Amino acid sequence: MDAPLWTDTHAPSLSDLPQSEVRDRLGRTVDEPMNLVLQGPPGVGKTAAVRALAREAHDDPDNDLVEINVADFFSRTKKQIRTDPRFEQFLTGRSRMAKRDMISRVLKESAGYAPVSGDYKTILLDNAEHIREDFQQALRRVMEQHHRTTQFVITTRQPTKLIPPIRSRCFPVPVRAPSTEETKAVLRGVVDAEAVEYDEMALDMVASKANGDLREAILSAQSAAVEGDGEITTEAAQTALSEVGHDDELKDVLETARDGDLKDARKSLTALLDDEGFEGQELLRDLLRIADKYPEEFGEADVVRLHRLAGSVDLDLAEGLDDRLHLTHLLSAWATGQHELDEERVV
Repeated sequence: MDAPLWTDTHAPSLSDLPQSEVRDRLGRTVDEPMNLVLQGPPGVGKTAAVRALAREAHDDPDNDLVEINVADFFSRTKKQIRTDPRFEQFLTGRSRMAKRDMISRVLKESAGYAPVSGDYKTILLDNAEHIREDFQQALRRVMEQHHRTTQFVITTRQPTKLIPPIRSRCFPVPVRAPSTEETKAVLRGVVDAEAVEYDEMALDMVASKANGDLREAILSAQSAAVEGDGEITTEAAQTALSEVGHDDELKDVLETARDGDLKDARKSLTALLDDEGFEGQELLRDLLRIADKYPEEFGEADVVRLHRLAGSVDLDLAEGLDDRLHLTHLLSAWATGQHELDEERVV
């Protein structure tokens, strides 16, 4: 999907959030900032809600909202973290640091900076269920030290994994999975803004299939609009939703490769090619689609790098060479942090 993602171009404002209880609780913190824990299942809009709050609360949200995706941080190699433009300034010359010390330093340095606008800044710790207890103790100390100038917002699907001293310092904001009707209302707003025609039944299908995952619903609607040449028809929705049927397996391939287990990633690729009937270029497109769908989990810089690496592989696949071999080569290069594939083609 080459066009901008609708989840980005139609990010909600605070007043647009579909759940009134979330709007009310976040709205009260605009003038009276406090530490928050947004808790709820994946895809329900926790991160989008925090960004909406930051746009409302800060005159310069681009600089006064600091986002740290914990899952992304701990799933990457130390070299990848040190060379990430967001963290590089804090970690230069500190190659011997353990990951917990690296993220603690990034957090302390980010919290130590003065706000660019206003009296405070916001630090978002996303996917906090991945925070280990030793780092949580360091986080508690940073929260205590910088409580006058920094608002800490934590999003998680498993709040019980947070230690009691963290939970006691944060106001809980439950974000439930939206109903099908609430999901459909959000979709109507997006497709109307895009001036896309749609069948009511098609929108019902997309909203129902998402099962409370707003992100999936919006991206599925966008896929259906592309499939339907600018119109979301029932047929286009069925086609788009059938592609979603393998999304879990496709995401698992990327996660397995990123974690360094290329043997299992290769086995999953083989199953998709041989058992599910994927063609090489089709599988490549779907892997990129999944990476685009989860930029926060895989890291935006790594998603961009995957697209860059895919260019060379796409040519090889078009020439009819070994699909599995070239796709495995792609995943291997991506997992090891390469920015370009070897010039000599795999044969």
